[in-house]
Amino acid sequence: MKTIDKIPTSKIARATKLVSTGAKVGVNYLKYYGDKITKTEAEAKAKLDENNAEDIYDGLKQLKGSALKVAQMLSMEKSILPQAYVEKFSLAQFSVPPLSAPLVSKTFKQYFGKLPSQIYDSFNLNSVNAASIGQVHVAEKDGKKLAVKIQYPGVAESIASDLAMVKPIAIKMFNIKGKDSDKYFKEVEHKLVEETNYLLEIKQSQAIVEACKHIPNLKFPEYYEELSSERIITMDWMEGEHLSEFTAYNTDQDKANKLGQALWDFYMYQMHVLKKVHADPHPGNFLISKEGDLIALDFGCMKEIPNDFYVPYFELAKKEVIDNPKAFTEKMYELEILRKDDSKEELVFFSDMFHELLSLFTKPFHEESFDFSNPDFFDAISEMGQRYSKSTELRKMNGNRGSKHFIYINRTFFGLYNLMFDLKAKDVKINNFINL
Repeated sequence: MKTIDKIPTSKIARATKLVSTGAKVGVNYLKYYGDKITKTEAEAKAKLDENNAEDIYDGLKQLKGSALKVAQMLSMEKSILPQAYVEKFSLAQFSVPPLSAPLVSKTFKQYFGKLPSQIYDSFNLNSVNAASIGQVHVAEKDGKKLAVKIQYPGVAESIASDLAMVKPIAIKMFNIKGKDSDKYFKEVEHKLVEETNYLLEIKQSQAIVEACKHIPNLKFPEYYEELSSERIITMDWMEGEHLSEFTAYNTDQDKANKLGQALWDFYMYQMHVLKKVHADPHPGNFLISKEGDLIALDFGCMKEIPNDFYVPYFELAKKEVIDNPKAFTEKMYELEILRKDDSKEELVFFSDMFHELLSLFTKPFHEESFDFSNPDFFDAISEMGQRYSKSTELRKMNGNRGSKHFIYINRTFFGLYNLMFDLKAKDVKINNFINL
């Protein structure tokens, strides 16, 4: 794979790159209008989505950092984006051009005052895995095979300016209006700042390993503080294949069920016991070992769940609350989904919309065990998402609603559901975490 010798780090350089990407998108629209003459609307639109997804991704992968991280986050929203974007943006999870060997050495020199060869017994300057914020190298020390994650230069310093550039796109895509919409962007910015603090990630990783090591069929690497810094993390190299690679060929239902239960228990234990959750559940953060265990990696994005959000959020998942109009409305106000300044039209629309959404999305919590391999459940979620994303009525209304905590908690559940479906896990015990 082609490597990168330099990443644009200044505001001007990064903005210039986005402007040039925008120009390519403009050309794609001209092609689209031409295609409509000779092709059907559906064919022309599909080609437009494909070209735009490719050009936008190509621009973002050279910037790396927050801009690419947002693409990665959006790739998990399969019910919102056209498939072409989902497929292209999902590459940001673990397949982007890596830093060149000289740039890797320069990064080590900056943070350790030494070259990698002076720290480890052996170190491969060629990356084995490159994602949105950092890339991974193989090393060895004292007979142990290690994974060394290096953060891209300039990523931490460009978060605020990157998000400012992405903000207009997000506002349009999610129909966010109103003076307090900044709370959502501040939440994303806060989490991205945390993700670039590798010293914090080391502490979070060690804490989650200690708290969850008792969960069956779940494994974690060990992390080495003395070989880490604010931009470099050293941990055990874990043998296994990415979850998406495993699910592409697996036909062993028992193994799928075992892995699915481990994944579900891991998240439910975090949600309900730790009240702090690994909010980045994409395939690149999970490996499957030869022994059939689930290996969890990368705890840079951890979301604390405050009690004043946790209580109404999970009460709203109860069938007796969903079926009780008065209780349902109370929780909707508690979670800021309904607002005191809503018009009568908005109150009716969003009450109906979220009642339909929650009645479907919370189905697993209304059963003792659930079949996550059932395509009907996921097709219904996708159909609903596509329907509301095209709703002209919704576009006229203020989409700025819901507690800021929804961003990462909903993202966690969307990601978890998608992973469970990819695994095709059946007979998953929903409240098994209580017995752990």
